Amino acid sequence: MTDIKWLFFDLGATLVDETDVYKARCDFAIKAKNINPDEFINKVREAAEKSATAIKDAADYYGVTLPPWDNTLEKLYPETKLVLEKLARKYKLGIIANQTAGTQNRLDKWGIGKYFDVVVASAEAGCAKPDLKIFELALEQSGCMAKNAAMIGDRLDNDIVPAKKLGMKTIWARQEFAKHQKINDKSAQPDYTVDNLNELLEIL
Repeated sequence: MTDIKWLFFDLGATLVDETDVYKARCDFAIKAKNINPDEFINKVREAAEKSATAIKDAADYYGVTLPPWDNTLEKLYPETKLVLEKLARKYKLGIIANQTAGTQNRLDKWGIGKYFDVVVASAEAGCAKPDLKIFELALEQSGCMAKNAAMIGDRLDNDIVPAKKLGMKTIWARQEFAKHQKINDKSAQPDYTVDNLNELLEIL
């Protein structure tokens, strides 16, 4: 990773702990149709192997329409701030994420907005991962060539595969439902895999 100048992060399940949102959405679906909790969670895990919207997919299977995503239940992982602070001393940092409007405001509210020189979120960008356009937009704004950038994210399909197509280095943050994904071919094989953000410091 000696040639890397920029690190681009996904947000949900990468820097941001979404488990409280997941729980609220699962509970809503389970209560709406009186679904066996274990059965529903198994359906979510099954969907997570192939989909970035596993809870919605499981809810759709049972005919449940979920309420809007509740950003207020999101929180940073305990190690997020310290890891970003250390990495920002050595690299330029950016965000490439599928997010609702107001991503920069949420970053600032969590106290980490200052670490990012480029923030490209789907709501404002008009395109979403895994579309290569959102990655190309971030690279253009950073002035960085793909070979000098690394993408860090929890989804093989949304983060690792498209970043590799562009020639970026990739780090799979295997957290939350991302753990249930399977690497089926070379296109989804990350350069590195971490199970905790602190492990980034050993690689970078």
